[in-house]
Amino acid sequence: MKIGLALGGGGARGFAHIGVLKVLEKNKIPIYQISGTSIGAVVGGAYAVFRDAQKVEAFMFDFINTDVFKELNLDVFDPDPEKSVSYWKQLIKTTQRNISLFKAWRYESMLSKAQVKKIFESYPEVEIKDLPIRFSAVATDMVTGRETVLLEGSLKKAVIASSSIPGVFPLVEMLDTKMCDGGITDLVPVYVSRGQGAQYVIAVDVTKSLDEREELANGLSIIDRAQTILAYQLSRERLGGADCVIRPSSHRFSWASVRYIPEIIKSGEIAAERVIPAIKKSLGM
Repeated sequence: MKIGLALGGGGARGFAHIGVLKVLEKNKIPIYQISGTSIGAVVGGAYAVFRDAQKVEAFMFDFINTDVFKELNLDVFDPDPEKSVSYWKQLIKTTQRNISLFKAWRYESMLSKAQVKKIFESYPEVEIKDLPIRFSAVATDMVTGRETVLLEGSLKKAVIASSSIPGVFPLVEMLDTKMCDGGITDLVPVYVSRGQGAQYVIAVDVTKSLDEREELANGLSIIDRAQTILAYQLSRERLGGADCVIRPSSHRFSWASVRYIPEIIKSGEIAAERVIPAIKKSLGM
């Protein structure tokens, strides 16, 4: 049976995809096709190249430990779970966040095209059609508002387009239009995998859980909650077409929780281990 893997978007929470890949590999679940949105495209594209979850993990750690990635300073957007944060630490964090937001207001994005090019400098430069595993990345056409499935051309460019968070990354010019994050139109690309010939689709959903109770103290927190609800409802609709859904725990982790990546990867392993018996039963293994 041709098994498809639909890897969803969710920022740093998407590193859980690596944990899922480790478990599928360990249990000899063969992957015929991968479709990815945003961070799902970044991880899925790397796996389509290396076909080895350990190599993907090492690559992604090298990726986020480069100086240029650290300069993104994503920690300033991550709600600090510590209740005893000092006044000065909180002030510095707020100031850095406001500077980044000002850039997004003043310019097209917080990052320049040159910075994005440098961030993805080490990402594999191969043609999608030459990959040993069928792969597709989902991006959003910002002109027409349509979901766009990238099936050919440069893997690197497709991954950058799929993961270009609006306001943070500049729009990617390709196919005579402007592309950005695929999560706007398709958070978990289950039907993309179906369309690429997958007969059994395993979806990995890393959207934030609505079970988390957030303090709606101001306008920004209310906007953030509204975005969470929108993402949750969109992913629920897409997940209806999956044969198996893996949901790593999203508690404590935000899209910017880069410092918790080892724990996030582990959450993917734990969630995948829970459903392996059901997958094997469905596949007659």
